Amino acid sequence: MGYARVSSKGQDLAGQVRALKEAECVRIYVEKVGTREKIRPEYNAALADLRPADTLTVTMLDRLGRNMVELITSAQDLAERDHRLQIRTGPLAGTYDPQGAGKVLFVVFAAMAEVEREFIHERTLIGLDTAAANGNHGGRPPAVDADMLAVALRRRDAKESITAIAEHLGVGRPTLYRTLSAYDEATATREIP
Repeated sequence: MGYARVSSKGQDLAGQVRALKEAECVRIYVEKVGTREKIRPEYNAALADLRPADTLTVTMLDRLGRNMVELITSAQDLAERDHRLQIRTGPLAGTYDPQGAGKVLFVVFAAMAEVEREFIHERTLIGLDTAAANGNHGGRPPAVDADMLAVALRRRDAKESITAIAEHLGVGRPTLYRTLSAYDEATATREIP
């Protein structure tokens, strides 16, 4: 059995699935589960399908769990159920041995994976703060830019319906309503002495 996991909807599972197919996994369980979610339904389904002496294959150690405690608990749970764990890449590539030196190395690399995850998180936050300080806030560009707003305002002043204006601009009515409302609010705030 194979198990592939990513933490967010925008991440791609294709590389993990390809590697698990190359490992000749009979069945592959895939899921996108955030780090704050407690339940991993596909992981639990994989465990339920494993029979004694079956192997659960993951592409990398950190795909098995989202933090050090979950990694260690998952590995111990597999061993207690008489299942094997195979890790395709990384420092512990191969079949995990829950005895002696294998267990110690697993704990060390699980701790390193969690520290690395924290570093990545911290660097991401620093990068976002730096970008914001430089005026770049990321995200989607506005659906209604300044030129479109000018057109919408002229047409609204001419008493044209919001539906007609939205159709002309190629945006949805709720988007146009929000944009005009934000403009009206900003303008009203500027006019107050």
